[in-house]
Amino acid sequence: MGKHHILILGGTTEARGLAERLAGRPDIAAVISLAGRTSDPKPLPLPTRIGGFGGMDGLIDYLTKENIDLLVDATHPFANQISANAATAAERAGVSILALRRPGWDAVDGDRWTRVDDMDSAVTALGAQPRRVFLAIGRQEAGLFAAAPQHSYLVRSVDPVDPPLEVTDCRYILASGPFNVAGETKLFADNAIDVIVTKNSGGSATYAKLAAARALGLEVVMVERRKPPGVRAVGTVDAALDLIDQWLSPA
Repeated sequence: MGKHHILILGGTTEARGLAERLAGRPDIAAVISLAGRTSDPKPLPLPTRIGGFGGMDGLIDYLTKENIDLLVDATHPFANQISANAATAAERAGVSILALRRPGWDAVDGDRWTRVDDMDSAVTALGAQPRRVFLAIGRQEAGLFAAAPQHSYLVRSVDPVDPPLEVTDCRYILASGPFNVAGETKLFADNAIDVIVTKNSGGSATYAKLAAARALGLEVVMVERRKPPGVRAVGTVDAALDLIDQWLSPA
């Protein structure tokens, strides 16, 4: 019996975990695809392709030509267009699809969250009065905050923000998680941060900023997720593996 072909759309900790668990399985030939937005991604234990597919039609073509049996969408929870394309491409190509998407964070006692639907709303939520803002949203949407130049910004991202934010006062930190509460608390206190802007990405690697904000009594502008495409979704690698094994051995 031939191997089952799986394509993982990756870029997350969960995608890496799934790749590690599938690597070496004799019944599966898996490939992981990265969008190429990180300049120096860590090596993965599966054959890896870098870059987009050329839109939805390109993904359909790849699924067909490579005889993919299962598509696993393990992209970032805010990769909305990629997830929408994946859902439609799988349907049109007649390929099974599974979403591996970690749960979002929930507010707890002591949190001061202002929930917004998108990044433009996050800009507005900062208000008219100048504030010292910590941006933890990645680099791609940082430029939107040029619409609120009255604030001072400290921006942390994995790769450089290019072009730089067009405001008077902006500084940059290049770093990737995991972060710890003590370090985040010191960072916010040393820089007199008033408010934090972040996405509800979930996971443990970057949660420390929320705990630090809680301890310091800081406001968090939380950009919530959009409703995901209507595909079956799980929140852990173990749950994804269970579904994959069920799919491989149908009752």
